[in-house]
Amino acid sequence: MAEITITETEQRRSTARILDVREDFEVAEGMIPGALHIPMGQLQARLGELDPAVPVIAVCRSGNRSAAVAEALTGVGYKADTMAGGMTAWTRAGLPTI
Repeated sequence: MAEITITETEQRRSTARILDVREDFEVAEGMIPGALHIPMGQLQARLGELDPAVPVIAVCRSGNRSAAVAEALTGVGYKADTMAGGMTAWTRAGLPTI
């Protein structure tokens, strides 16, 4: 698991699965276009929604939860990174949200 920047995340959006692990009320404020929303607490039950052949970039509000998720995914065989600064950094940089 690596911590990657918002710029690297933006560049890899077409080749990686963005996984938003925030809660529903947080996602209501906006998420990265094309991201898959699975709250952290539901990940184990919904792991089948992720393709192990596609790299994952985990995203949360600030980067703490997503780091734990990326580490857990790496532990079960996924190529997973975490986005430093989370959605706070993404929106501060003016990057797109839906």
